[in-house]
Amino acid sequence: MYSEPYPPQVCQHMRLFYNSLSEKDRRRYAAVEAEKLGHGGIEYIAQVLGCDEKTIWHGRVDVCQLPQDEAEGRIRKKGGSKES
Repeated sequence: MYSEPYPPQVCQHMRLFYNSLSEKDRRRYAAVEAEKLGHGGIEYIAQVLGCDEKTIWHGRVDVCQLPQDEAEGRIRKKGGSKES
């Protein structure tokens, strides 16, 4: 765990913002936040945001590939392929 965690209110705001994003943008946001913290950042941000560490690793790959994005303009709706 990261030794100097963010204050609780900041964590709450981070979670609210994270949950408002598309799946792809969540990965990328988590990756950038973890990168800012350095060593231990992935584990800490995964805990704060309630996501899997693999999600953050995938986000790191996404961020490294910017600005090229094969999925540009394609945003998956919540619930996947379920039809209402």
